[in-house]
Amino acid sequence: MSEAKAGGSGLCAGRVVAVTGAGRGLGRAHAHAYAAEGAKVVVNDLGVGLDGAPGAESPAAQVVREIRASGGEATAHGGDVATSEGAASLVATAVDTFGRLDTLVNNAGFLRDRMLVNLDEDDWDAVMRVHLKGHFLPLKHAAAYWRSQAKAGRPVAARIVNTSSGAGLSGSVGQGNYSAAKAGILGLTFVAAAELGRYGVQVNAIAPAARTRMTEATFAASMAAPERGGFDAMAPENVSPLVVWLGSAATGDGVTGRVFEVEGGRITVMEGWHPGPTVDKAERWTPAGAGAAVRELLARAQAPGAVYGAS
Repeated sequence: MSEAKAGGSGLCAGRVVAVTGAGRGLGRAHAHAYAAEGAKVVVNDLGVGLDGAPGAESPAAQVVREIRASGGEATAHGGDVATSEGAASLVATAVDTFGRLDTLVNNAGFLRDRMLVNLDEDDWDAVMRVHLKGHFLPLKHAAAYWRSQAKAGRPVAARIVNTSSGAGLSGSVGQGNYSAAKAGILGLTFVAAAELGRYGVQVNAIAPAARTRMTEATFAASMAAPERGGFDAMAPENVSPLVVWLGSAATGDGVTGRVFEVEGGRITVMEGWHPGPTVDKAERWTPAGAGAAVRELLARAQAPGAVYGAS
């Protein structure tokens, strides 16, 4: 059984965790944080650039070397998790190398930002594929493994942590493809939580704000500002403690189907869509009558949140 490393408490001792897109940024921070808490980590990274183009070398092996140098246990996986073969091999790598899989952190992604009128179909498909399909397929194969374990009578306390974004919660100008994919991840999270609970699997999502290759332009001002009191609020390592806890058995029962916004030292439970003002005529509306009713409802409703980047 793995033990806690420097600075860790052993919260994830004995657990096997797979993190996608773990070669850099948030994924790398998560992999290190899990290892520090005693987990054995499968570090997945395809090694592509911000636009999804292949890079010269996957950084997953470097992260594995760093974890091992700190006394942890890790192995690299370079498969494409947006393919069924790559996602299946991610689960197989965990089971074959460490004997089990307990936690899946879906984190892989990239950007192809354009205003909608300039957004090519290929850019839409590519972002949907990596973010949304790249969440669905690892989730599907991990869930099938845990279902088989549960049906065999073995205890399962599995966890999935999905990665959405503020863009998925409220939209972001110039990121129609990314916003739609990240909103889709939220819907996938809710369904997975409802379907997989019977097998001992809890599924949650985070909407992180941190400085990574993907957010350099978004957080340019924060990056240029001096750190306050020695605390770098945009460091990706700030997000990882919540991800580690959500991926541990310490959550107990009932922490599932939730979305958490996390930035710096702030954690917020996001509460999503709720019914607002309503009216029921109990018969069919005329177009003019429906319009008048909607105007009255809107006068009593909360104003929608601002889309990031809107003037």
